[in-house]
Amino acid sequence: MTWVAAVPAWGWWLIALMLVVGGQQYRVVVAQGETSTARSELADYRLEVSERDRRAAAQDRQKEQRRQAVADEEGESARQQLELAQGRAAAAESAAGGLLGEIARLRAGHRATCDTIAAQQRQAGTSAVVVLGGLLEEADRMAGDLSTALERSRIAGLACEAVADGIRHGGE
Repeated sequence: MTWVAAVPAWGWWLIALMLVVGGQQYRVVVAQGETSTARSELADYRLEVSERDRRAAAQDRQKEQRRQAVADEEGESARQQLELAQGRAAAAESAAGGLLGEIARLRAGHRATCDTIAAQQRQAGTSAVVVLGGLLEEADRMAGDLSTALERSRIAGLACEAVADGIRHGGE
């Protein structure tokens, strides 16, 4: 009798079962190793992506801060120019006030002179000096208003252009 015949049939089944179980266990161990490697690679990838996102967000914040700095600087410059223009407008208004006082004095002098002249020599209606004085006052007032409005508009436009240029060139 050979040694193969000495092993009962259920023993052979047990040996075959042990080989199958051992093979399956080996496959499980290999799969767990591969899974562990894949998880490690996934964690590394997630870390890399989050770091890249963090850097991109930081760059975006820096760009936005540069753009805001440009806008703030140009806004301050425009505010200073407006204050300067308002100062010049106030000085011009003061000078215009002196001129209007002189016109009023001339009108009063003209009226006094006209009152002393005989009634038959006076013309009907308002004299030319009074009309011209009124026109000059109105023209001066309108010129001052238009000058102020134009200066404000110019300063605001230049500030807007400077902000746009600063954002376009400085924010990139």
